[in-house]
Amino acid sequence: MILWILYVKKWTYNPFLLLLLYVYTCIHQNVNAQELNCRVKINISQAVQITERRVFSDMERSFTQFINSRIWSSDKFQTEEKITCNLILSIEEIPSINHYKAIAQIVSTRPVYGTNYETITFYFLDRDWEFDYVESQPLEYNDNSFSSNIASLLAFYAYIIIGSDYDSFSKLGGNPLFEKSWQIINTNQSYGIAGWNQFGSSNFRSRYNLCENLLNQQMIPFREAFYEYHRLGMDIFNTNPQEARNSIVGSLKKIQPFGSNTTNTILPIIFMEGKNEELIHIFSRGEMNTRQEAYNILIKINPTNTEKYNAILQNKASSK
Repeated sequence: MILWILYVKKWTYNPFLLLLLYVYTCIHQNVNAQELNCRVKINISQAVQITERRVFSDMERSFTQFINSRIWSSDKFQTEEKITCNLILSIEEIPSINHYKAIAQIVSTRPVYGTNYETITFYFLDRDWEFDYVESQPLEYNDNSFSSNIASLLAFYAYIIIGSDYDSFSKLGGNPLFEKSWQIINTNQSYGIAGWNQFGSSNFRSRYNLCENLLNQQMIPFREAFYEYHRLGMDIFNTNPQEARNSIVGSLKKIQPFGSNTTNTILPIIFMEGKNEELIHIFSRGEMNTRQEAYNILIKINPTNTEKYNAILQNKASSK
């Protein structure tokens, strides 16, 4: 690349060499593509009385651009390797001009090896989105300082999404990204905004508790099981479904002890919320003893959904 720069003036009027330079630059930029391919959707509660809806279209564009145009890590991503995610904001209240209260649903997925199937790697419902937004005003963000709560929120979940994706490919691979999220928490705590502090959230599913769980040494077995679920289970399902089921049962056994932990342990809860339907589909087929074992574990981890898990045993199919 240095040679191109040194000689570009000399070759300025050579069309062929300029074309080569252009192609090289495009390839180089493609390799360093941003990590996220996020779709932002803004929904407006019927209880919200508004006269100007244009601001929400602008909000969607602004948030999408902020998330997708930034480079969040030092890793190189091909365009096709971008992480697919969705941010759905439900505006619940507009207490004052340019001030919004919302509920956010964040979902990210990654492809299962050898298939067209996308498995959920992160699923979270955040009820503490409160932010200011001025139409057409650019969002500024710096890891080391507070600029606005909305920029902090978007950056926080960008790091969490990428970290969760990394955790599904390598053991504890998301640590550097989760540490970035924790840095945002520390930066924002002094501003007294809901969700960033250990206490004061509308429920225990705060951003503080989420990130604390992800970096808590006691939760390492859970995160290792998360990795095994995806790499040793889902990613071999296409070639060896029974071995994949056995591996997934093994990962569920490691997750089970966390299902009855303290109320601040939220990783098993959000894991099951994101994986419920997938697990039922996985274990509605295969060997009956494996299905029975999976069922027994699932109703202990997530007893409130026992009725849903009954479908695992009701389906008599034994094919893959």
